[in-house]
Amino acid sequence: MPGKGTEPWALASMGELLSLARAMEQEAIDGYVALAARMRTENRPDLAAVFERLIAEEKGHLGKVDQWLGDRKPEPVSLAEPLFDDEGAGVVSPELLTSYRAFSMAVRNEERAFVFWSYAAAHAPSEEIRQAAERMAREELGHVATLRRERRRAFHEMRRGDPDSMKGDLPAFEQRLSELLSRVPASAFDERAERVRGFAKEALGRASALSDVPAGETPLLQHVPNSVTERLVPLCEFLLDCYLDLAEREATDSARARMQTFASDVIRCLYAAREL
Repeated sequence: MPGKGTEPWALASMGELLSLARAMEQEAIDGYVALAARMRTENRPDLAAVFERLIAEEKGHLGKVDQWLGDRKPEPVSLAEPLFDDEGAGVVSPELLTSYRAFSMAVRNEERAFVFWSYAAAHAPSEEIRQAAERMAREELGHVATLRRERRRAFHEMRRGDPDSMKGDLPAFEQRLSELLSRVPASAFDERAERVRGFAKEALGRASALSDVPAGETPLLQHVPNSVTERLVPLCEFLLDCYLDLAEREATDSARARMQTFASDVIRCLYAAREL
């Protein structure tokens, strides 16, 4: 993900866009290779295997970008900050790492990439670049879904048998999200106040839409940790998991597209919530 000072919409050509996409995938591969090597050195083959799976996933993404590049030669990409963030996994004690934490780090990297390409599409200087950036965003959304599914599996392995849970209701959770967003003090987000108010309004809109036309069934709503609704980020995380899971389960294209749209909106909200 480009640094905070980088304008993601300043992409002048298709070659620049695809070169940036390639750089993002390659740096993720390099980051996971380094982490896998460290886990092997630290005698943590279980975590080395997790990072090897992430390497394979990213190499698949890189191959797809190379297909899109075709005969184009990748252009040099100059960024102020690294694209990949291992969130301290490269230096933290291996005893403190878990597969859940590894997948969480990977998920956040993919979410940042999704947000980047969404902004790139919104501010693209040409229709060709806009369509390509939207395609990148859709690819990243698929990556997010895959990794969050792996993270859920790791989470349930950690919390198997946890009795502290409830049955969930999506409209109620969206209303709760709107409430939490509305409670954020203005001083905590200053100039971002309008964005946060917009996210609160979007949450109420999704709650209303889901009440009028309910979504399908997802097992994620059967056992929801009680703590999910207490804080903004965990609630966004949970809603995103639900919409991504529902997008894979819905029977019609229109229903799947609806859940993907909800997931896209929640990712943007989640990204903003983490910055508060």
